[in-house]
Amino acid sequence: MTRVGRDFGDSMKKEAVPPVSADVIFASSRFPNYKIGANNQIVELKEDPKVLSMKEVVARETAQLLEQQKRLSVRDLASKFEKGLAAAAKLSDEARLREAASWDKHVLLKKLRDALEALRGRVAGKNKDDVEEAIAMVEALAVQLTQREGELIQEKAEVKKLADYLKQASEDAKKLVDEERAFARAEIENARAAVQRVEEALQEQERMSRASGKQDVEELMKEVQEARRIKMLHQPSKVMDMEHELRALRIQLAEKSKNSLLLQKELAMSRRVEENVSYSYELDGSEALGSHLRIQPCSDSAPDLSECSIRWYRLTPGGKKELISGATKSVYAPEPFDVGRILQAEIISDGQNITLTTTGPIDPAAGLGNYVESLVRRHDTEFNVVVAQMNGVDHPSKSIHALHIGKMRIKLCKGKTTVAKEYYSISMQLCGIRGGGNAAAQALFWQARSGLSFVLAFESERERNAAIMLARRFAFDCNIMLAGPDDRSPLGT
Repeated sequence: MTRVGRDFGDSMKKEAVPPVSADVIFASSRFPNYKIGANNQIVELKEDPKVLSMKEVVARETAQLLEQQKRLSVRDLASKFEKGLAAAAKLSDEARLREAASWDKHVLLKKLRDALEALRGRVAGKNKDDVEEAIAMVEALAVQLTQREGELIQEKAEVKKLADYLKQASEDAKKLVDEERAFARAEIENARAAVQRVEEALQEQERMSRASGKQDVEELMKEVQEARRIKMLHQPSKVMDMEHELRALRIQLAEKSKNSLLLQKELAMSRRVEENVSYSYELDGSEALGSHLRIQPCSDSAPDLSECSIRWYRLTPGGKKELISGATKSVYAPEPFDVGRILQAEIISDGQNITLTTTGPIDPAAGLGNYVESLVRRHDTEFNVVVAQMNGVDHPSKSIHALHIGKMRIKLCKGKTTVAKEYYSISMQLCGIRGGGNAAAQALFWQARSGLSFVLAFESERERNAAIMLARRFAFDCNIMLAGPDDRSPLGT
């Protein structure tokens, strides 16, 4: 700016200059610094080169928000939007203050120009030139101020746009936060309900396990106490002596049973002689489980049994006669279902019916019931068997197989290979073999399912009868009545 000389100062002293209006408001305590640039343009000097403009501040904040948007959570994003909205409001207030300051500058420049115009008419010479130069400088300042106002208006529009965007984003973030909070609460409630159900199930299972475990422990303690009592009462030598005595008693009982049977037969023959009645056939064999009954001719005039039709029946305590399906041979081995019942054989020859009846009910095998009760406690019992027939055809191999009778199913294995495995069902059939000679008491017929059947031979009569009783016991627990085939089903012989 051109310095005013002394002459101008002296003339100012000589001539009265009207003072500046009192209603002028100055934005600062001093007049701003200006300098003349190229083409006589007035350039305002910046006081602090580190102070950023409003546009740069807004751009930097926007860039930071865009960078952090991907890695912020919903709650943090909402907080950032709130801060950005506050910053936008602050920038809007600053723009409003700058607009007011700009308006004050316009008023000040107008009053300054009016004062200089009034002064130009009162001075002459060099002072007048200085006044005109000052007037030109004021006009240039007014033009530059107008341009600056345009930039401020544009910045104000951008700031308002950004504020609206941040406000909308803040509202969306709040809505998203509320939705996420509601979803999280629902998930928490579902998780609590699931945890409560699991805890209740675990508590119920724990109560059941404690009750069953307590019961098992009590039964085990009873068995241990019984074993201890037996061990205290009987020394090993005494137990062996008792076993020998028991075996001898069983032998004596079997002999007495045979003698009793012979005496009953002789008595029946003597009665027939007295009544002058002669029978062509008679039943031979022990009438007990584990033996077999055979029809034998009593005279040479008796027809050959191969030319006769034979049927075996069970007589129930009520006197009802039940047909034993498939029993059409002259030999029949009683099975556990026959215990306590009278057996009857009907021989049809040349239109004549000959009926043979056992002298009494079939007796049970000694010790078989206790043996089966001990096997019931096991989950699975294995028996060594030989496959005699498969689907009615003789099996060529006589190798040892393993028959597993479990609580839910029966399985036949050869080594590690499973030959048949079936669960208890209505289609399954299991009974003693009907016929088969002297080995009938050690064999059974097993139809695993429709189209698959076996004739299995056991090591002893006791194991065969125990297997039949055990399988029927487990099948009954599964609500299945395991019995022999009906009259239409073929049987192995």
